Amino acid sequence: MRVNITIFIAGDSTAAIKIPEKRPETGWGEAFQAYLSDTVILDNRAINGKSTKSFIKEGHLRAIEKSIKPGDYLIIQFGHNDQKLEDSERGTQPYGEYQQNLLKYVQVAQSVNAYPLLLTSVSRRNFTGTKIDEQSVGDYPRAMLEFAKHNNVPVLDIHKITREFLNEAGEEKSKDYFLHLAPGQSENYPDGITDNTHFNEKGAAIVAKLIAMEMKESNLSIKDFILNYPDN
Repeated sequence: MRVNITIFIAGDSTAAIKIPEKRPETGWGEAFQAYLSDTVILDNRAINGKSTKSFIKEGHLRAIEKSIKPGDYLIIQFGHNDQKLEDSERGTQPYGEYQQNLLKYVQVAQSVNAYPLLLTSVSRRNFTGTKIDEQSVGDYPRAMLEFAKHNNVPVLDIHKITREFLNEAGEEKSKDYFLHLAPGQSENYPDGITDNTHFNEKGAAIVAKLIAMEMKESNLSIKDFILNYPDN
């Protein structure tokens, strides 16, 4: 009998499970289960507003350390709140504390013979002309890629594939995937909202699919647990 493995997600609001008061905001982690085999348990520990620093400081990485077991996976995706350098509780320098923190996550997985997997930050919908600004999440995606290479840790460049998807969709169509609501359209946002970081349900499903496809097409062992690509 095959023993179930668990895939943990450590991350921020772009991946997190949302409370009813936040809907229709949706994290890609909520849509990711659809791409996993029935031998996989998805344990989404991503939390709104967290950076690599605050997630550790508040004990969330320690909680994962108590739960993770050999053969499990730890997906690590941050950056959006690490950007907030004016906030001493969350801000980190991309080539300094951010990389140092990434090592702590990797070591938690490796210490129990689990598999760490780094994902660069999903892109914000920040257009400059007809293209997404490659610095929409600052230097954090590049810093993660450099960290992964230096430390021989698996990484998938989700910042690149989400940016390419949004570029292909174009400035107007790409609004359909984010939390863009007119006044009166949602009880949770009576005055409307224009949010180019957080996804709606459709956007979360697309991003989950892009991540699953990237995993399936990689040479990583996690690809064995990705079943298919349901239509969105």
